Amino acid sequence: MTARRSPAYDVEGVEAQVNSYASPGTKIDLGFPDDFPGSEVFHSLGAESKLNGLHHLVEAPAIVRKIVWAEENGYDAVISSNTFDPGVDGGRLAVSIPVIGPLRTSMHTALTLADRVGITVPLASHVPYTKRILRSYGLEGFVSGMKPIGIYGKNLKQRKDEIFDVTVKTIRSLIDEGAEIILPLGGAIIPYVVDPADLARATGAQVINTKAVCVRFAEMC
Repeated sequence: MTARRSPAYDVEGVEAQVNSYASPGTKIDLGFPDDFPGSEVFHSLGAESKLNGLHHLVEAPAIVRKIVWAEENGYDAVISSNTFDPGVDGGRLAVSIPVIGPLRTSMHTALTLADRVGITVPLASHVPYTKRILRSYGLEGFVSGMKPIGIYGKNLKQRKDEIFDVTVKTIRSLIDEGAEIILPLGGAIIPYVVDPADLARATGAQVINTKAVCVRFAEMC
């Protein structure tokens, strides 16, 4: 799985969580792209709560290089840990193993089960960016609504209860507007801090676990 590593990134915790979604005999390792020019743009934009996709464009070549490394080192598939699929399209062109993006894969999973998908994103700046991605996938027309939670950044685990309460309210508002199933983007929040199953119980709506979907899809491949 590719990700932008930071000192606060809980490698052992995330590895344990994603491996819990896997079948016996499947092993998932976390990998990180090498340092690249412009990598600090994530921290600059994040400090302003304006993650508008620029950092993903800048890091895409480094992610593609890591995907190539994964194939060269015997991995059977690569799953992007980032739910906005940075570097996935380029990586698919560079290797012969499956390269799986959580946004595209989870959207198609949701659309196997429902017709109208409600999407939550961490910040308001993610909304136009996500719409551009969905438009490029030809999937924007299936989205009934998209709303930000408004919480991101540091100390997310300490804000678990706050995140849960705000997300429940956001999901209920999406359901009121016609959503039949919920796709939460921003894996650092859901499922790494808040369990989609808990959100489903609180709202009565099916909430997709993007990480579990990608792990099982990789196994199917």
